[in-house]
Amino acid sequence: MRSPVNHRRHPSRLLASVTAVSMLAALAGCSGSSLDSSRATVDTVRIGLMVPQSGPYKAIGDDLAKGWQLYLDTHGGKLGGHSVQVITADEAEGKQSALNAARKLLDKDKVAVIAGTGSADAVESIKTLVTEKKIPFVGTGGRPSTLTDVSYIWHTSWLSRETGEAIADHVRTAVPGPVYVIGPDYQGGYDQIGGFVDAFTKAGGKLANDGGKPAWTPWPATTNFLPYFNKIADTDAKAVYCFYAGTAAVQFVQQYAQAGLKGKIPLYAAGFLTEGSVLAAEGAAADGVQTVLNYAANLDNAANRAFAPAYQQKHQAPPNLYNVTGYDAALVLDQAIAAAGEKPTSESINAAIGKLGAIDSPRGQWRFGSNHSPIQPWYLRRVEIDGRARANVVVQNLTTLGS
Repeated sequence: MRSPVNHRRHPSRLLASVTAVSMLAALAGCSGSSLDSSRATVDTVRIGLMVPQSGPYKAIGDDLAKGWQLYLDTHGGKLGGHSVQVITADEAEGKQSALNAARKLLDKDKVAVIAGTGSADAVESIKTLVTEKKIPFVGTGGRPSTLTDVSYIWHTSWLSRETGEAIADHVRTAVPGPVYVIGPDYQGGYDQIGGFVDAFTKAGGKLANDGGKPAWTPWPATTNFLPYFNKIADTDAKAVYCFYAGTAAVQFVQQYAQAGLKGKIPLYAAGFLTEGSVLAAEGAAADGVQTVLNYAANLDNAANRAFAPAYQQKHQAPPNLYNVTGYDAALVLDQAIAAAGEKPTSESINAAIGKLGAIDSPRGQWRFGSNHSPIQPWYLRRVEIDGRARANVVVQNLTTLGS
């Protein structure tokens, strides 16, 4: 569904409403009970929080952890009425390191639930382990299209193919000609770019790439994008669509401007290109970039009017999507643990997640679909100076995806 609406609200007014912080306390979960002794101590629930603490996505991991912690801080350090012991682990580059981290959390630390992850590679690495152990996993980052059994896998974030799908028709109608598509060569890149290309070409859009196929850059090895930009300049591209995040996003945006493409060939992207701390690092090179994402700090809804000032007050910066998905993971577990019975187990928590209704999130209300990921709105955003700071400002609603 496409329904342009005005979601603009000046961040200085939205984020300055610190009195709204008190609204968060009212969202605290109901009563719960302790887990069996193998997964809890007395009335304390052990939860594994796995996020990138090193590697190219470290900044994303930091933001996920900040959102998670904000929920705990504003809910008395409890989830579902229980004190929680959060044991953190580093997914690093998201492959073998993620699997090793998950094994430690499950076998040594005896966690009842794992939450977190920033990359699709990490999910791909641990999917079999959490399913075999029957431990619920609440993902906060990219989710690959390769999952077949999601019995114990949930995501508060997005399906990786949905991002590009959400903006594809807008780009097709807004751009008067072919679009050059480029992304990193790992599973998250394949899904992010594939979702865009499939929807874009199915609707009649044309790619400017040689052979009509996306360009892939080695990941995480690529730091110099200038050779790729030279190729783009030699095509008849009327716009570029890409997916990059973390340090690669900063390099891509800055070098795009250095190559002289900024102002000549409009840049569209999955929102991770300008999301979080990378936007400040990109500076003026990011101005005018249009992205698609399921959150922006200037969204005007009741949950965000409480969340955004609380985050601003604690971190002296506006919140981003990674903060929201980390926050929502804690929110989901708060409600599920409270509903999991007098003696919750990993399996009863997992069953309770499946029975949750609408989640009142800062991104807008959403609920889990049949594939255990959110049914949620997606927004078109543009980087501009909004008030005193550079921000991703919502321009319009694009669509709602999920099933």
